[in-house]
Amino acid sequence: MKFICLLSAIVLATAAAPAGAQNAATQTFTGVITDSECADADHGRMRMGDTDLECVKACVDAHGATYVLFDGKTAWELTDQAKAAPFAAKRVTVTGKLDAGKKRIQVESITAAR
Repeated sequence: MKFICLLSAIVLATAAAPAGAQNAATQTFTGVITDSECADADHGRMRMGDTDLECVKACVDAHGATYVLFDGKTAWELTDQAKAAPFAAKRVTVTGKLDAGKKRIQVESITAAR
């Protein structure tokens, strides 16, 4: 009987875990839109252009990099690359849901930071 109760508790806890992950709260994150090749926003070592913007675009267009948000400590993958593109090399505020385990933000919106 104890085994059945324990097994039931494990099954219920396992079934509830994915639902909790999907209900993550929407948050805001501020940082610079950069690329996954220069994830710390230091474009000096890549030298893919004269400006940070040129480097970000070159890394994305020519080298298969993706847009990321660098908050000063961590580069966060952004799920909506089309929303990130107009803000390349700019300071922004991203609204979305964080998946810390995957270092990813499910993007809802991106606006210029104030």
